[in-house]
Amino acid sequence: MIVYKATKQQFLNDVYEHNIEDIISKMVNDKLHRNVGDGEYRSWSNSLPQVEQLLRDEAIPEDAGVAIEYNIPQTQNRVDFIICGQDEDQNDRVVLIELKQWSKATLTAKDGMVNTRFQHGYTDTQHPSYQAWSYSMLLNSFNVAVYEGQIKLSPCAYLHNYKDDGVITNSFYNTYLERAPLFCKEDKRELREFIKKYIKYGDKNDIIFNIENGEIRPSKALADSMESLLKGNEEFVLIDSQKEIFEEAKQLAKRAQAGKKQVMIIEGGPGTGKSVVAINLLVALTKQGLVSQYVTRNSAPREVYEAKLTKTMKKSVFSNMFRGSGAFWDAKKDAFDALIIDEAHRLRSKSGMFDHLGENQTKELIDASRFSIFFIDEDQRVTLKDVGSKDEIEEWASHFGAEVSYGILESQFRCSGSDGYLSWLDNSLQLRQTANTSLGRDEYDLKVYDNPNDLKNRIIDLNKERNSARIVAGYCWKWVTKTTTKTWRKFSKEEQSNLYDIEFPEYGFKMKWNLDKDGMLWLISPESVNEVGCIHTCQGLELDYVGVIIGDDFVIRDGIAEIHPEAHPGMDKALHTWRQIVREDPVRGKLKVDTIIKNTYRTLMSRGMKGCYLYCTDKETSEYFKGLISDQ
Repeated sequence: MIVYKATKQQFLNDVYEHNIEDIISKMVNDKLHRNVGDGEYRSWSNSLPQVEQLLRDEAIPEDAGVAIEYNIPQTQNRVDFIICGQDEDQNDRVVLIELKQWSKATLTAKDGMVNTRFQHGYTDTQHPSYQAWSYSMLLNSFNVAVYEGQIKLSPCAYLHNYKDDGVITNSFYNTYLERAPLFCKEDKRELREFIKKYIKYGDKNDIIFNIENGEIRPSKALADSMESLLKGNEEFVLIDSQKEIFEEAKQLAKRAQAGKKQVMIIEGGPGTGKSVVAINLLVALTKQGLVSQYVTRNSAPREVYEAKLTKTMKKSVFSNMFRGSGAFWDAKKDAFDALIIDEAHRLRSKSGMFDHLGENQTKELIDASRFSIFFIDEDQRVTLKDVGSKDEIEEWASHFGAEVSYGILESQFRCSGSDGYLSWLDNSLQLRQTANTSLGRDEYDLKVYDNPNDLKNRIIDLNKERNSARIVAGYCWKWVTKTTTKTWRKFSKEEQSNLYDIEFPEYGFKMKWNLDKDGMLWLISPESVNEVGCIHTCQGLELDYVGVIIGDDFVIRDGIAEIHPEAHPGMDKALHTWRQIVREDPVRGKLKVDTIIKNTYRTLMSRGMKGCYLYCTDKETSEYFKGLISDQ
């Protein structure tokens, strides 16, 4: 979405004759439905008149297109200023300008990072050229109009208050200065020439309209790019907090080798890039010669990565880089240089099939490595045995005398980049109250189906695009088709072929849970679109579209969510001890059980990058969700 769109001439008039900051502030309120902060308002007031001066050149066509505050699709990141038109050869061109009010910065030892002062003090942040270039890379990744329409992007940065002191243009940043030139206060002429080089003629093809309304192509699925990534190729450009955390983690890993144990805690919700940063970090630290491993409690991501990678690398090599969280109970102190723990909220106390090994997985991971980084989202704890928490990590870090650092991943790349959808989820599932009580279709593609066959057909149709649409469900049905169970063996072969797990006879709907033959590879198996997955086969992974069946464990009565763990079959290990927990502590025990079930649906409903479709077994629950979608 673009907040402000005009021709160059209209922009000049709006700056000269009106208060451009007031115009944009009103548009933000009207289009994005949010208020503008004082700092944001001042930035427009200070920066846009500087750009207006640059564009007062007759060689820059009056009908060139101008856009301000362009929200990059599927992200929360915004390009400050765009001017577009055609170059000398009639090619469509877009100049992206990252605007900064900085007047001073200092060098850092981190790639693409500088240190400068913000409202709350000095901090390391992205070099403006890196930021501008990373945004252009995002556009090339997400926007079909740019990628397939041969629209050429030319990013740059303009620091209109900064007198070049040799720091911001230091040769240390040459890689990014070459990709996105930086212009300081005294470089107005050079920046004007940069714009004129690419914008010779006006926006005859309505480039801004095409970009704003172009089809959104989903970002690369992490698993699909693992092979190239582990060979050191640049598959995912890290932006904003991702880049800052990545560079800080590399520094901490290096510091830890000098003897002081380091622990880093990174918080981030679904789709904020926890796994992307984790895998990039594994590659970077391995290239530095550090003995590093990627660790998860959930086996599904590891098995998906293994399926992709063992075609080109030996299984033994893979196993030395990707491990389960239960593999460290007997590890020696500081046996590893770095452990990268993804999905840290899934960590448990004990290890082993029978929970009989070790003392505490968090303790053992910190003890086993000089540097350990935990990626965590406590709202994704989905079994009663999940104990991973920020407090637990801090407690064991203190036990070992480790220095603790923190980071937050904020930019959201799943769910069409809609933070509003995730807040809506929290409110709708009654995990916590938020202001997002209603969801518009322009925020995220969400639909509630009355007939489960309609949901199934929609997912099968969408899956034809990229094999990236699946149906998942809460664990409210027995797995009678599981070939290793006694129940399965009671049936004849003919009877077995006609067995299904999830059935709605009134609709003639029959589906099976994900079959044994695929196991944790269910999400990428071409035929698995005809099966239903559960939390254990999709957590930590993502799809383009997800269909979610909400069972009788979550129902709405008179607007209030009621949780019924008894709707789960006895084989569900996620809630295996729920009765004992509630009996021992009725209040806190029930709250814990309720939260696990709500977290499960929150996780399932946030797997889709482009859309989520629901079928509720309970009609009142179905109507409840319909009422929370503004144009359902």
